[in-house]
Amino acid sequence: MSGGLENIINSGQNSFLDVMIIIVLLGSGIYFTVKTKWFQLTGIRFIFKNTVGTLLKKDKPVDSKKISSFQAMTTALAGTMGVGNIAGVATALVAGGPGAIFWMWISAFFGMMTKYSEIFLAVKYRRHDSMGRVFGGPMYYMEYGAGKKWLACVFAFLCVVCAGTVSNLTQINSLSTAVYASFSVPLWVSGALSVLCAGAVIVGGIKRIGATTELLIPFISIAYICISLGFLIINRAYITGALSLIVESAFSFRTAAGGVTGYGIARAMKIGLSRGVFTNEAGLGSAPIAHAGADCKSASHQAVWGIFEVFLDTIVACTLTALVLLTANGGTLWRSGADGAPLTALAFETLYGGFGGKFVSLSIIFFALAAILGWYYYGETALGYLFKRSRAALYSYRLFFFSFVFVGAVGDMSLIWSVADIFIALMAIPNIAALVLLRKEIKLPKT
Repeated sequence: MSGGLENIINSGQNSFLDVMIIIVLLGSGIYFTVKTKWFQLTGIRFIFKNTVGTLLKKDKPVDSKKISSFQAMTTALAGTMGVGNIAGVATALVAGGPGAIFWMWISAFFGMMTKYSEIFLAVKYRRHDSMGRVFGGPMYYMEYGAGKKWLACVFAFLCVVCAGTVSNLTQINSLSTAVYASFSVPLWVSGALSVLCAGAVIVGGIKRIGATTELLIPFISIAYICISLGFLIINRAYITGALSLIVESAFSFRTAAGGVTGYGIARAMKIGLSRGVFTNEAGLGSAPIAHAGADCKSASHQAVWGIFEVFLDTIVACTLTALVLLTANGGTLWRSGADGAPLTALAFETLYGGFGGKFVSLSIIFFALAAILGWYYYGETALGYLFKRSRAALYSYRLFFFSFVFVGAVGDMSLIWSVADIFIALMAIPNIAALVLLRKEIKLPKT
């Protein structure tokens, strides 16, 4: 039974994603890049000046009902950094070969302007409720911008389901299995503790979620980047070869015919693009929900945080993980048969010993908990749109969400990556459609 289900899902994934991810997501990214005159390159000085250049300044929201621009970015990053960077890169490498990493870069480069566009519209069309709280996201610019309420309802429904199930499960399952492998903690214990920790933050709303991710994401991101850089400095002799392998595998017809790596170009492209979207969520429509709650100077100034977000997530963190995997044991470890987070842990252990594996597990714990918080907020906001922020619906959703947190910790999630890719495509379709309908309203900041 499970084998038949796996075949159905993989078949649907192969036929559906080939078209949706490559044409819709990559195509829209190219379109918005050209439309904005390659702003991720031409505006690079402005982007960094108004993102990392503001971090040493006081970044506190004036409006008590909103969060700061940095908190909005870390809340959005909470849903992307971590499992996608640690486990997702490893699965992309094993499933699609080194060439998949190149296509992750392509996904990120063009996805920067897709994310800029969706955040711009989310801030422009956000709404306030009677208590002064601010809400935004694709469903709001679909209804109030494009005038397509039915499309907004479709997206909101998909977001609720995806946030409560697929995206939730990928995070908690990676967390529980990593903790069990490194610390022998039973899966159900990890699940129960995760429910308690996440629940304590979630009851405080977006303000507490933003404050928590503001602490977690920078701390663990900097630690992960530093440990990875230390690994690569020691293994620097293999970096040039790893980079060459990535580029050659992305275009070599010899590999498509069963050469050295044994991976086809089309497969590397599909795996790389789909996993790239999973890690940075450009075009998915989730991150704009967090950014819409920011107390920002303008829609365009908040949107540049989206560009930096994709850069940090995929260009920096994913590349570091990929190079660690491709240089470990002289570049042979990635062919060992291991996959996902265990493969990344093994790679770090080749240099750091037992500490390497435990560090990967601790990184997954922090990243996954932050991601659970971010995805809960996405689902709650979408649910609030559908049911006018009904308390009964809210409490029912919390029960639904935390049930899946526990189930994901103890269950067999062997099909979850395939299902996650399908849901990414399903959420992206209505969001990209809305971006195209509202394309004339997207403006660049005055530089």
